[in-house]
Amino acid sequence: MLLRMSTLFLRTLREDPADAEVPSHRLLQRAGYVRRVAPGIFSWLPLGYRVLRNVERVVREEMDAMGAQEVHFPALLPREPYERTGRWTEYGDGIFRLKDRKDNDYLLGPTHEEMFTLLVKDLYSSYKDLPLSLYQIQTKYRDEARPRAGILRGREFVMKDSYSFDVDDEGLAASYAAHRAAYIKIFDRLGLDYVIVSATSGAMGGSASEEFLAACDTGEDTYARCLACGFAANVEAVTTPVPASETSDSPAAHLEDTPDAPTIDALVNVSNALPNLRRLDRDWEAADTLKLLLFAVTSPSGDRDLLAIGVPGDREVDMKRLEAQVYPANVEPAGEADFARHPQFVKGYLGPQVLGSASASGVRFVVDPRVVTGTRWVAGGNEFGKHTYDLVVGRDFVADATIEAAEVRAGDACPSCSQPLEMARGIEVGHIFSLGRKFAKALELTVDDERGEQAVVTMGSYGVGVSRLVAAIAEQSHDDRGLIWPAAVSPADVHIVATGKDDAPFDVAEKLAAGLVLRGKRVLLDDRRGVSPGVKFNDSELLGVPVIVVVGKRLVDGVVEVKDRRSGERVDVAVDAAVDHLTGV
Repeated sequence: MLLRMSTLFLRTLREDPADAEVPSHRLLQRAGYVRRVAPGIFSWLPLGYRVLRNVERVVREEMDAMGAQEVHFPALLPREPYERTGRWTEYGDGIFRLKDRKDNDYLLGPTHEEMFTLLVKDLYSSYKDLPLSLYQIQTKYRDEARPRAGILRGREFVMKDSYSFDVDDEGLAASYAAHRAAYIKIFDRLGLDYVIVSATSGAMGGSASEEFLAACDTGEDTYARCLACGFAANVEAVTTPVPASETSDSPAAHLEDTPDAPTIDALVNVSNALPNLRRLDRDWEAADTLKLLLFAVTSPSGDRDLLAIGVPGDREVDMKRLEAQVYPANVEPAGEADFARHPQFVKGYLGPQVLGSASASGVRFVVDPRVVTGTRWVAGGNEFGKHTYDLVVGRDFVADATIEAAEVRAGDACPSCSQPLEMARGIEVGHIFSLGRKFAKALELTVDDERGEQAVVTMGSYGVGVSRLVAAIAEQSHDDRGLIWPAAVSPADVHIVATGKDDAPFDVAEKLAAGLVLRGKRVLLDDRRGVSPGVKFNDSELLGVPVIVVVGKRLVDGVVEVKDRRSGERVDVAVDAAVDHLTGV
């Protein structure tokens, strides 16, 4: 394969796009790999499309090697299957809906569990047909509220989704393990620095769930890891070690004036400054206060309910963790209208006594797992400028339930071994789920088992963000001069740059390119005339092909310069030996 820069449909940019937020967004557009069409929607240009197809090739080869079979579904899908699984409503505003000329409802596929399930139901009916794994690589559509970061979070993206079908849970475990091993091979071949973390299943439901995260400081996903035992989980899936219940001999709860204490920090300062509020054993700390926050939870059907959450005052509610707990409902902080409907709640001074049980107050009250029976707290007094001291869980108030919604922080105890956790960020590039029988039950996918009885098929779901991988690789593989593609995904193996005004460098470059192509190498040849060497060198580093060959002024000595784009190492190689050198002969 030979690409010539003189005819290649490519324009590199010297300046960063104004809307670029992360390195991949900036560099992929500057290098002419993608072009923005609308928010969250991009066109793939020739070089970018080659990278995308190379990622697809690696994914496809490993899926085929594990025994999965490729199919391809339409993107335009009917409403009815999604009604049967409840996801037509659950997706809310997250999908693109449309009607045909006969007023029938359709959607642009955000994912295809229903289609895979119905296809297998249509064709298979016996346990002898299973196990089965099917996959596709296809464009998906989701109506992102805030598309950002280029192709990392778009409204249209390419995804590999696969599904396993087994008679029993033992078979599902084997299919899950096979997909997990295939994913490790995929990401290893792509040269990614990645971690595997425990995750929640979100819209998919099911039990076992793991994410593959490309390590990246600009990633949207935060995960916790323990260097002592190897535990790793995204923040939505981290569980809080629950302290033992305590026996409290605290005095009766008492309401006190707390002037100028609208914040937790101010409350702690006032509590330690006023003699009548001080503790005898030690100073009050933010962790001794119980912060109560009110949220509005809206179900997919539109019902709106209030949820009060109590967390230690030294922590905030993590919206991602909260959203994972209430999914598929949407959640947001309660507004003025919500407080107006509950005048017994004093904003900023909400306390647990006024909440009671959901049946009594009309508001469900949940607390962080650290708020255990017998612990002693300071909380709002439900009066402006007042707080209640020595509130004891179980004696003065009881919550309806606990919730994992407080932020996870570095230094928190590992839920596996209790050693301190570290926090890091990453980009989700793969996710594997044990779906179980959720979709099979909803769509009545059954087979005859060995006894001739009907058995509901159990399923697994396994996704890889193919187009997102292009961006994730770019995030990990770049420097201040441009992209640095791993060989497995690069649009070419060698970038030959011919410089000078004479014909000789261009003639030699042509011969080198032809020799490399004969040896099976993919070559990008910068044969542009009248373009300065500086521009050509800048483009070669921006485009990120792993090996750059410069045919220029050293030609008088009979050598060309070979540069390793990643390490920056340069060596002079005799012209006659260059093809052998570049092909490892």
